[in-house]
Amino acid sequence: MVMFLFLVVALAVVVAAVTLAVVGGGEGAGPLPEAVPERLHDPLPPDRPLDRSDVDLLRFPLSVRGYRMADVDDALNRLAAELAERDARIADLESALAGAQTPAAEPHVSMEKQTPEDQQ
Repeated sequence: MVMFLFLVVALAVVVAAVTLAVVGGGEGAGPLPEAVPERLHDPLPPDRPLDRSDVDLLRFPLSVRGYRMADVDDALNRLAAELAERDARIADLESALAGAQTPAAEPHVSMEKQTPEDQQ
């Protein structure tokens, strides 16, 4: 019976110590500090177009259930916008190239000297 009371008192002391530490009764200035969630430090350069190395260096911070969806969505939206811009630029350049390669309807100019018979 004495052992049972000792264990109950010891359990109560441990619970009280943990409770005081969490709510601010410990040696700190207050309750445990709020954990700041790890956020993506956006390594994608805002001042120039993205290249392959930027995508290779992109790493997302982990959260409880994987990656933060907002961080992944922001990065994918940025990549999608740049790819759409590049696709439009490629289409413009290809159409300009196709227009430059089609022969224009110019009159045929002969470099041969005409004889007097041809002039009549």
